[in-house]
Amino acid sequence: MGGSHPPSDGLPAVAILPVDVDPAGLTSLEAARRLEEAGRNEIEQRGRVTVWAGVGQQLRDPLIVVLLAACLLTIVTGDLTDAAVIALVVVANTVIGVWQEIKADKAVTALAALTSPSVRVRRDGSETSVPSPELVCGDVVLLGEGDIVPADALLLEASSLLVDESSLTGESVAVGKRAPHGEHPGEELSSGTVVVKGRAVAAVTATGASSALGRIAALMDTSAHATPLQIRLASLGRVLALVVVALSLVVMLLGLARGEPLEVMLLTAVSLAVAAVPESLPAVVTVALALGARRMAESNAIVRRLSAVETLGSVSVLATDKTGTLTQAQMLVEEIWTPHRRVGVSGNGYEPEGELVEAGARLATSGAADVVELLRAAVLCNDATLVPPDGPDGTWSGLGDPTECALLAAAGKAGLTRESLERLHPRVAEVPFDSARQRMSTVHALDPDHPEQLLVVTKGSVEALHAVHGPGAHPVVWHEALTAAAELSASGFRVLALAAGTCHDGRWEHAEQRLLGLVAMNDPAKPAARATLEACRAAGITPVLITGDHRETANAVALDVGVLDAGADSGGLVVVTGPQILAGEVPDLTVPRVFARTSPEQKLDIVQAWKDRGAVVAMTGDGVNDGPALRRADIGVAMGHRGTEVARQASDLVLADDELGTVVTAVHEGRRVYDNIRLFLVFGLAGGAAEILVMLLGPFCGLTVPLLAAQILWINLLTHGSTGVALGSEPAAPGTMRRGPRPPEQSVLGDGLWQRVLEIAVVIGTVTLGLGLWAEGTGREWQSMVFLALVSLQLGVAVGLRPRQLTTSNLMLPVTVALSAVLALAGVYLPVLADILGTVPLPPADAALAVSTAVIGWLASRVTGWVQVRRRGPTHQQQP
Repeated sequence: MGGSHPPSDGLPAVAILPVDVDPAGLTSLEAARRLEEAGRNEIEQRGRVTVWAGVGQQLRDPLIVVLLAACLLTIVTGDLTDAAVIALVVVANTVIGVWQEIKADKAVTALAALTSPSVRVRRDGSETSVPSPELVCGDVVLLGEGDIVPADALLLEASSLLVDESSLTGESVAVGKRAPHGEHPGEELSSGTVVVKGRAVAAVTATGASSALGRIAALMDTSAHATPLQIRLASLGRVLALVVVALSLVVMLLGLARGEPLEVMLLTAVSLAVAAVPESLPAVVTVALALGARRMAESNAIVRRLSAVETLGSVSVLATDKTGTLTQAQMLVEEIWTPHRRVGVSGNGYEPEGELVEAGARLATSGAADVVELLRAAVLCNDATLVPPDGPDGTWSGLGDPTECALLAAAGKAGLTRESLERLHPRVAEVPFDSARQRMSTVHALDPDHPEQLLVVTKGSVEALHAVHGPGAHPVVWHEALTAAAELSASGFRVLALAAGTCHDGRWEHAEQRLLGLVAMNDPAKPAARATLEACRAAGITPVLITGDHRETANAVALDVGVLDAGADSGGLVVVTGPQILAGEVPDLTVPRVFARTSPEQKLDIVQAWKDRGAVVAMTGDGVNDGPALRRADIGVAMGHRGTEVARQASDLVLADDELGTVVTAVHEGRRVYDNIRLFLVFGLAGGAAEILVMLLGPFCGLTVPLLAAQILWINLLTHGSTGVALGSEPAAPGTMRRGPRPPEQSVLGDGLWQRVLEIAVVIGTVTLGLGLWAEGTGREWQSMVFLALVSLQLGVAVGLRPRQLTTSNLMLPVTVALSAVLALAGVYLPVLADILGTVPLPPADAALAVSTAVIGWLASRVTGWVQVRRRGPTHQQQP
């Protein structure tokens, strides 16, 4: 691998190519044939859920093990009826649990496919972008700063190439990579490594499991791990299980004290313990998180980690970059400044059609050598490509940095193209742009017959070029340039400076460059940007703008999109710059709302300052220098189209449409998922607590055995099964995005939830016992009525918990409630089930009375929800 070599100097070399590699790339037909033959460039996931693995996992659940032991006990004692009920419950719970696990696994797998990166390749003689899994051996890939190497490859060309191989070797220092030179072939690039500087062209030599990353992945378990919420709920489940088992033992001892048979009371205690614990909670959470992530993906928010779904509901600060996030990321050159003139540029998008205008009249390029020289430099010092429209109704697009695409479009309006200029002045060396230097330099041959005569071109920020090349012998020119740059930046333009110089001895590093002029381009704000930020504020989320642009540009954009109010003080510590932070002039980084000219390290400091204050931070980014801050943030958000692969891999959320509004949609979905999990907790825990209450107090009220073991298990199956799962798909409550974010330290049972659980449980228990006592006192079949009422009350609670009562967006809930009600009635009237459950057919009036208690359950959930809101105040309206 030769990692000790210095970076390539970019000089031409004779490439020593692998067999059957064409530098122009494969044809689409050949690539398709190789893909069919060798398979996709991806690593097979291990640890996937299978039916039998799911069954085994379900049967290892402690509560199911207890049920199986109870089933064995009843068989030994000859109670085949109860054994059949227990076996039926075990089978039903296992089928539902396995179905939920497989459903969640498929959803997570589908998300993994959506996060598949794209890579630039040469196909059919031109550059294009293809999904990384479709790469094949022999493909010619183009890599730049921030790209992750998608497959093992051999270098064909390289310029100042540095690669971070720490993911494979553990070496923390990036290594240089050489292109072919003389008789020496190019060095190898390994899949999964990161280009941290420079650019490269390489031929793919190994893909998928055959690549370096694939061989390592084969040794690893790539199965998903539990999210923090799942871990907390599992801990809660263990505590609940201990409490319920203890109370079930109390029920058993009370029965034995009354003279009930040991076998009956033991079975009753086991059944009560199983029924009172919401054992489907982990499955409900997994399904809710996975399907929530899937819904986000359908809205162009691709979740890379399930834990991000729950964290999104707590986001309180949104740190956003500017270009492409708040703005359209389709730069348009609108003005050119040279020491001799100011020129306007007309046109739209990346289409190289338009005019150069001076003083209201069209500028003839034949009389404007200074403008032509500046535009020539802008084309030569450029790595982008303009792509013509596919058809008559298509538009021009760009491959590469939007700023460079805009420069190519502006030059096209003067009749200059990259292809023609590179034929005249081929590039022989370069120093790629990096965020520390804030500039890029390229070196070109002036005359092919005299290789020592070179043209050096540099483009970058005005400050960076002034620091290196100015004022020199032209102090007046630089003074005018700095003044013009400040004026243009104050108007919201992004300003680039271009300089050029020549050398005649081949020592281009020491060539003196003169300022050619400035290019002012506008990246207009997205039409929806202001509305998006207003939605953030309504949801209690504080927007913060962090950009590398000029202070005045950042201030103008912030005012335009609403990060700052028009009447607010735009100076002081509202808008600050990186140098101010470095000088210690900003004591509290959570005070400013706009940061300009920031470095990657300062982005980290800003994120950490908010986190230290207790905020949950979501941060957007697209560059390789954003990677550390994206990882530091609670939710890293990367751009799907224009973002680098490093940024995407460092993020938790990828915006497939590059729209900031998609983050708001994701936050909305995160809140919905968390709220629905809390709904299930209210439903499951209240029902379980009510059953324990009935079994504990019933004997003291004169109801000797309120429910038989089989009846308890049947109630559990009808309520905690599909009905409980259906609550996880409820639509969001009205006002979900008009309340403050949930504090991350808040317990899942916090904010009044446990009080609501107890209140509903008391209502259910009281109504059930009251009905049972009335029925017993009037000579009715009270136990069957208690059974039917307990089911009906819980189903009424399920319907009452719906945030939107009349919605049709989750038809699964009313359908499962209706099905459970039918099965409850079947348990009373169907002879086979009645014999198994020990129920007695009821007169229609008695059955109607028991079923009508569902209205009380519905009222209990509605009233307790209203009381919960009143306790917390108006800012939390409609939260479960």
